[in-house]
Amino acid sequence: MGSPKNTDNYPWGTLSLMQSQQPFIQDPPVADVPHQGPRRFLPGFVRRLSSSTQLELTSRQPTHFRSDFVGCMDLHANPQTVAEYLDQHPEWFVRCAAPIQAIPEGDSGYILSLGRYGSFGFEVEPKIGLNLLPQDEGIYRIETITLPDEAEQTYLVDFQAALQLVDTPEVASPQQGILTKVEWVLDLGVTLFFPRFIHRLPAQLIQRTGDRLLNQVVKKISTSLTAKVQDDFHQSHGIIPAK
Repeated sequence: MGSPKNTDNYPWGTLSLMQSQQPFIQDPPVADVPHQGPRRFLPGFVRRLSSSTQLELTSRQPTHFRSDFVGCMDLHANPQTVAEYLDQHPEWFVRCAAPIQAIPEGDSGYILSLGRYGSFGFEVEPKIGLNLLPQDEGIYRIETITLPDEAEQTYLVDFQAALQLVDTPEVASPQQGILTKVEWVLDLGVTLFFPRFIHRLPAQLIQRTGDRLLNQVVKKISTSLTAKVQDDFHQSHGIIPAK
């Protein structure tokens, strides 16, 4: 996967922008912080775009952006309790996603409206469909749902994530109590079909701006969602985490 290019530490864990397998331009690292996020289960559990899908997109003259992210969320309970909570996501996901609008889709899916983003006079109001799959041998996967009007959009999103529960008895203490870490990885690809005037700009400028914007969107959403899930879990189970 390569070494991290950009790392931001949050109170709830670590979010890292790691080097993609596909070349792209990135800003210099903002800090020299050792990588703390999980990597060991990324290759086997996150599926990348197939070559046939990439060929189909190429015929529409796309611009691709792709990055890998890792993170970790601490929940003060045993893994079984955390797993039961994650299995019951219809009871809390829409509430925790706010202010992002999340509309349930089927038994395990959601359509999220992410707001408005853009640069250089080109803006999109992206929506993404996510399917929260049932756990498989302790691994929770989240995959993209095809949107009904996807063929008419100026963008495509490929979201492949995996979550793993890690029991941490070695860090448990009377002060902290039992602690389970939810380690997650995300392989995120975005394809944009820019209007002609955008392609008059330098390709490196387009790539650098898109990569930076993608990083900002993921950090903003993951920070909010993770904090709300933590609060909701602890409050619903009557747990007061140690400071």
